[in-house]
Amino acid sequence: MKNRYYVLSPEEEKKRFSEPSGEYSPFGLGAPLLDLDDETVRKIYYFRLHTYCKHIKDTPVGRVVTEFTPEVGWAGKYNTISCPAGHHFYEGRWFADSSFLDDYARFWFSEDGDPRRYSFWAADAIYALCLVRGDYTLAESLIDALIGNYGEWEKSHGRGNGLFSQIDDRDGMEFSIGGSGYRPTINSYMYGDAVAVSKIAARLGRREDERVFKEKAEKLKGLIDSTLWDEKAEFYKTVAEDGTVADVREEVGYVPWYFGIPGPEKAVAWKYLFDENHFKAPFGPTTAERCHPGFMKKFGHECLWNGPSWPFATSQTLTAMANLIESGDGGDFVGPESFFDLLSTYARSHFLTENGVTVPFIDEDLDPFDGHWIAREKLKEHGVFDRGIDYNHSSFCDLVISGLCGVRPHDDGTLTVMPMFGKDRLGYLCLDGAPCFGRSVSVIWDATGDRFGKGRGLTVLIDGEAAAHSEEPGRLEIRL
Repeated sequence: MKNRYYVLSPEEEKKRFSEPSGEYSPFGLGAPLLDLDDETVRKIYYFRLHTYCKHIKDTPVGRVVTEFTPEVGWAGKYNTISCPAGHHFYEGRWFADSSFLDDYARFWFSEDGDPRRYSFWAADAIYALCLVRGDYTLAESLIDALIGNYGEWEKSHGRGNGLFSQIDDRDGMEFSIGGSGYRPTINSYMYGDAVAVSKIAARLGRREDERVFKEKAEKLKGLIDSTLWDEKAEFYKTVAEDGTVADVREEVGYVPWYFGIPGPEKAVAWKYLFDENHFKAPFGPTTAERCHPGFMKKFGHECLWNGPSWPFATSQTLTAMANLIESGDGGDFVGPESFFDLLSTYARSHFLTENGVTVPFIDEDLDPFDGHWIAREKLKEHGVFDRGIDYNHSSFCDLVISGLCGVRPHDDGTLTVMPMFGKDRLGYLCLDGAPCFGRSVSVIWDATGDRFGKGRGLTVLIDGEAAAHSEEPGRLEIRL
């Protein structure tokens, strides 16, 4: 295996990764540059840009983004799968040329798409793309399709109590301990979609649709809090349709924070993430708490959600944590250092060693204790190789840009820059050329002021001009 991802500097990385990844290259699409004194995070950032571009495919109906590089039998047309599509939009929105996502969004609601084969936070993800652009034309053009999609979910998965029920496999999370029923995932996704549809309707002046979906979101939020929150366990859990509450904390219990559902009193749930009796592991977090007797139980299947660490879930947890930290409601449980610690753990999991050579790698699920790729090893026993190579089932670059570097656009046209690391953890960081509201945003942290020539501390540049500065890596607000 050629060690082609080990590079020395941002300029060398730019040159190396301008080579095509299939039909597209990260820098041909205008990916932001990154320089920081954490070699692993920087390296995996460029690696993930490269692997993402391998999944942008031209089809007779426009460009789509795939999950697997090889064809798999359970995919829909053009090898598309809706399960990770939310991650695809969040990750791809930071390319200066993200026009391929317009095709991809329209694909899902065409006769070729199948957006409900798996759970999929479609409206929320498309709105997140438009939010970075500061242009909501795409979301507005799809509002009727998004309303129709929500209605179909209500028919097929909605229940009389107002909640949504889902099979764990159709959440993309087979063999979970909590099993099927009213899962924190599908219900949070539907809340996020209802909020997004209400915002899109408001922009179009469709007041009745705005009202209806705002009410749907408020009702669902109340039900998630009243039904899925286990007060004794201090955690959101899956509840079976017969009312039985799962006897396990699972990583999906953090998904409500991805969509800003919980109040500050529920931040206590985050103490379990960094507890080795629950979710913390060297290559974690684990998808189920370690103290449960069903943790890592073997089922003879390569894809298990009863303990193995999944990049899909880690991405959701990190996004949820960043939202909580930015809201200021993390209390004593999570802060910028917490985010940096988990992002570092996540980055370290992106490797494979074979024949004495170690290279950056992304696959399906991994052992949270030694970091080996479980599905890859299991499938090799059956003569299947590289099914999950360059697996596009999660995010990473979005976590670096919107989390670590803190670039977070808001509906009112303001930009918050709130880097998520302690001032003593990084000597320097530079994100150069992140697109936002049609402008180019650069974030610089320089502990000494010697590396970038922009002075000591945190500096934000808009189109190359200084827009905000702070001595500490705290919160800056800029109106664009």
